[in-house]
Amino acid sequence: MSWKKELKVLAKPYYWVNILLAISYLVSKKTNVICTRLFQHANQEEDICDMESREVEILFFLLIVVMIRSRKTGSVTMINYLTSSFLYTKVANMILWAYADFRYGLGFLLLCVLVGMLLPEPSYRGPEHITYFRTAQTFEEELVRDKKVSWLICFYTVWNPTCVNFAPIFAELSAEYNANLLKFGKIDIGRFPDVAAKYHISDSSFSKQLPTLILFQQGKEVERRPCGDAKGKLQKFFFSSDNVRACFGLNQLYKQAVEKQMPVESKKSK
Repeated sequence: MSWKKELKVLAKPYYWVNILLAISYLVSKKTNVICTRLFQHANQEEDICDMESREVEILFFLLIVVMIRSRKTGSVTMINYLTSSFLYTKVANMILWAYADFRYGLGFLLLCVLVGMLLPEPSYRGPEHITYFRTAQTFEEELVRDKKVSWLICFYTVWNPTCVNFAPIFAELSAEYNANLLKFGKIDIGRFPDVAAKYHISDSSFSKQLPTLILFQQGKEVERRPCGDAKGKLQKFFFSSDNVRACFGLNQLYKQAVEKQMPVESKKSK
């Protein structure tokens, strides 16, 4: 995603309101007018607008948690980093507000709940060519119905942050590389655990296999990410657009799909 697109996305209320919530305590402490009004009763010390050692510790701990969780969720863009960090920043701010005054902490919590109800995270609304499989039987049948078709399937769950972050990337790729002989599909293994078991994908809360991309050709698996190494250890994979293109050779697959389709279309025209 380019900087222009990211800035356009950031203009949506969901993002800038959550950013304000994430920095609310720090801004309040460092803005003298706000600080003297809010904290003069909560803290009677002379330097009420200086950060206490406990508050600094909480902020540093927050920074470490955000960095670790962002890497684990495979965040590769500014939007992904922000989305994956909002929960932790709001929890840290609630602790800081409650540390200053319990009433402030409660008020901040209620404000976060209200924002979550009124401003849900924006979903991708761009073009896509994805087949969503609603039953496990339909999924298995479609893979072998026409063995000339190559399928790139995303195995996902609706609750996993990495799956949510990857959804718009997969949608954009499906729109860019869609062809009659190259198709994109998604199946929710949270709903179909038998499918997850068949393809050896863990759908647990601590799973590092979500999402899993598998390329099927002639109804058989030929490539997947993430995958294990020679020792069976799962290799880390960042689900960026460029990485998916490179690992699955989408440019070559698309070229082959178009070339195979051309003779069929020429015969129909005759």
